[in-house]
Amino acid sequence: MTSNEPLPEHLDPKTYPRIHHDAAHNIHVTLTYDVLDANTYLSQTSSPAAGANILFLGTTRDTFEGRSVSQLSYTTYPPLALKTLAKIAAAAVETHKLEGVSIAHRLGIVPIGEASIAITVSSGHRGAAWRAGEEVLEACKEKAEIWKREEFVDGGMEWRANADRDAEGRLLKKEEA
Repeated sequence: MTSNEPLPEHLDPKTYPRIHHDAAHNIHVTLTYDVLDANTYLSQTSSPAAGANILFLGTTRDTFEGRSVSQLSYTTYPPLALKTLAKIAAAAVETHKLEGVSIAHRLGIVPIGEASIAITVSSGHRGAAWRAGEEVLEACKEKAEIWKREEFVDGGMEWRANADRDAEGRLLKKEEA
């Protein structure tokens, strides 16, 4: 692609945010190039029936396996990612009888210390909310069609799929065909 060619729509930040909202189940899914605002996502899932409101923010850290990270960059194909994230949220609402779920993922460059993902869940009780929040996060990392490029201070970079690592950051072994 030359500099004179327009960006494909799914890579053009001007075509965002992309949003899926299921009002019947209080599900909110957002893909955006903007900074994630925790209060926005907490307010989306807030309910008078909720005694527990859980927020998870995944942020860019400054090192990975001993290498200094300068920033992360995320990309996706939005129609597919929105569909996947909506299914994850709907499954959590059904399984845990949640009052609401919000999943927001940032795209483009995410500097050190800024959030790339925000997940909020609300439930009548804390046990269901804690379990659901972690399940939603792990399902997003395993299933969502969102790819990350780690850019290092030394000039190197690596593309990664979130599904390549477990919750502790350990590399998962891939089954051989």
